Order: sequence, then structure tokens, then C-alpha cells
Amino acid sequence: MRLTEEQKAILDGKKGETQAKVMETLVRYGELFGADEMVPVTSKYNHLVTSFGLKALGSVYTLLDELIASDALSGQKFSVDPRPMDKNVPANLIEKFVFNNFMYTKQQEYEEQLKKLGLLNDNAFTCTAYMDEVGNTPKKGEVLSWSESSAVVYANSVLGARCNRNSGIIDIMGSIAGFVPSFGLLKDEGRKATWVVRIETSEMPEAQLLGSAIGMKVVEDVPYIVGLDKWLGGKLDDSAKAYLKDFGAATASNGAVGLYHVENITPEAVEAGRSLIAEGAKEYVIDDAELQRVYDSYPVIWKNKDAKPKICFIGCPHLSMAQLKRWTADIKESLEKNGKKKVVVPTVFTTAPDVIEAFKKEPEYQTLMDEGVVLSYICPLMYMNNPICQKVPTITSSNKLRTYTSARYYKDAELLNIITGGQN
Repeated sequence: MRLTEEQKAILDGKKGETQAKVMETLVRYGELFGADEMVPVTSKYNHLVTSFGLKALGSVYTLLDELIASDALSGQKFSVDPRPMDKNVPANLIEKFVFNNFMYTKQQEYEEQLKKLGLLNDNAFTCTAYMDEVGNTPKKGEVLSWSESSAVVYANSVLGARCNRNSGIIDIMGSIAGFVPSFGLLKDEGRKATWVVRIETSEMPEAQLLGSAIGMKVVEDVPYIVGLDKWLGGKLDDSAKAYLKDFGAATASNGAVGLYHVENITPEAVEAGRSLIAEGAKEYVIDDAELQRVYDSYPVIWKNKDAKPKICFIGCPHLSMAQLKRWTADIKESLEKNGKKKVVVPTVFTTAPDVIEAFKKEPEYQTLMDEGVVLSYICPLMYMNNPICQKVPTITSSNKLRTYTSARYYKDAELLNIITGGQN
């Protein structure tokens, strides 16, 4: 790997032994993936994936202590994934006991470490840091040192930034060094599409289901998606961004997609069109039957497949302001249709703390409270990681949550009907 004089100096210890270890780690990481050079991180803020103070992550806390003691701090302020716990989210005494005594026992100490390293602010715990209310929105072409698969794919695809699918700890090291190894999605050739996906459905495909189908088919490759633009209104507005947020999270979790192009919608596709498609690209056609096949393939891993759901999570990744308002209105209409006043399944909407603060000023907030829905900032996935909670029949409209936990996936309309007292 070619290194500049500045990079060699860091590697040789000119900024101290700890900084040298950070640079060596990044160099070794890059060499594993064939990186030919290190490039500067150019975004204003970073985003980290590790937000939870699991007792088992002792080596992480030791490492962070060493970084802090050596003054090897982040060169950028950063946001971090959602907190794992919220006392407002339904949990019985046993579940709370496991959370507090066996799972996230280091949460408070870990958050203190994050503040010392460069945490953006006390509200900067969300997987959708790019929301306007949060303010960590990279610009097109900026080089990032982010992790969190759903955030990385959004930044690459919808914003046109450049970032690889980094792991936890590698993310903060890129910010400390100020450089990341250049390979994969940081390179022009790595952003070429090796799949052409043609959407031939009779109606707008469910974002989480379409993303799942594409993720499982192309795995880690880059797809160029044709025919989705007509369902998105032909422009990248707030509605399209919310759709692509959920779509991308499913491609990244049901597969390992770090970048997709949507013809006439995403910035690089608008700019370069089909020149983004690599020679010899494979083709995948998605029609109604294919989406139904994918949906029918999802296993139900509840011990009792006919159990009544005990809790519902909506918002993985975190909901946008517009999604909060739409879901609130949809629940109100469905409750009235089903002759109910409140949701019949305990339901939790999750979103960024800053979005919660903004939403509380909107008239829809009181409507949501009247509907009996809990509004929370947590990560549903971390909540479900509790071995007790894994046994609870949980439903969701998130394909990411379905993939990583025992939660059962339903399409939006089906989920809405269930939680408002309609027929399952």
C-alpha cells in the first residue's frame, strides 16, 4: 500500500504509540481487501455502530480507555446507533432483570467513554443519523468512516457519499487517524453495478420486501434498479427517501448490499445513467409472483406458530417524521374501522431522539398517545437480543428485525390490521 509522508509518520509513531497502532490496524485492514492507498476522511461527522454496553465487550472498553488515556480521540464528532433500553418499552420484571443485571450492565460507563471520544451530543443515538432533525447528513462525494449497514447503504446510495461496510471499532479508528483504506465502494470501479434489477410489479412493491428480495439475490454486489422510479414519483423527495431508507436496510441485512442505484432517482444514477452498469451484468426480474415467493419463504420460528403476538415494533431503521405522521393517521383510521379506541397489541414506534422532540410539537403526537402507542428511541434489535424477549411472540414490518431476531414479519397493511383489532 502506498502511504504519504504524513501517513508514514503516524505509522512510525510520530504521534505516539497508540496512534501508530491505530494506523497499523487500518493499513492491515486495507491490505486484506487489496487497498492501494489511504485517503482522507472528508465528512464533517462520523457514525459508529456499537451503542450498547454489553458486559461481554470488556476488550472494547479496555481499548477505548487506552485511546482516551493516550489522547487518541476522534477527529470528528460522531453519532452512534440507538440505545438498547428504554423504561417506557413494555417489559416484565424478569426481562428487566436480565437487561439490567446480565445484558447492558456497562451502558452508563460506555456512554461516558463515547462522550470523551467525541460523541456529538446526548441525543446522537440513532441508526438514521442522516435525518434532518439529527444533522449528520454527508454530502455527495464525501469519504466516510461509518459503520451500521443501513446507514452506510443509505449514505452511499441516496446521498452519494463514499463508504465501505466497516465494522465496529474500525469506524472510530478511521476518525482518529483521519484516513481510511481505499478499496471497494470508495473506488469508481467498485461502484459499478454488476446486476440489473427490473421491477415489473403491478403495484408499488413493499420497500422492506423488495429490499429483501434484492439483497438475497445479489448478496454483496451493486444492483442497478430499473422501473422503481415510476412508483417513487420520479424524484428523490422525502417520501422516496423514507422508502429507500427501509428498502436499503433490507438489502443490507438480508444480503450485504452497501450501494444500489435507482434509475432516475439516486444521485449517481441521475448523473451517469446506465453507464454505471458493468459489462456482463446479470439480470433479475421482480414481478408480483417473485415478491410473493420471497414473502412465503420467510420461516416462522416461534415455538407456537399460532401464538397471539405480545408486542409489535415499527421503526427498524428508525422512522422519519413523515412516517410517524402517516402511521399515526393509518392507525386512527383502522381503529375506527375496527371499532377500537386503542391498539390491541402493545406497539412501539422507534425513532431518533431528536425526531421525538420535534414530533412532540406536532398535533399527531397526542393522537398517537391516545392510540396507546409507545414512542421510543431504542434499537428493537438490541431489545430482542435479550434471551427472554426472544421467546416473546413479536411482530414487525422490518425485514432487518426479522432477519436478526425471532420477530415475525408482516407487510404494513397486514401489521396495521393486526394491531388495530382486525383479523389476522
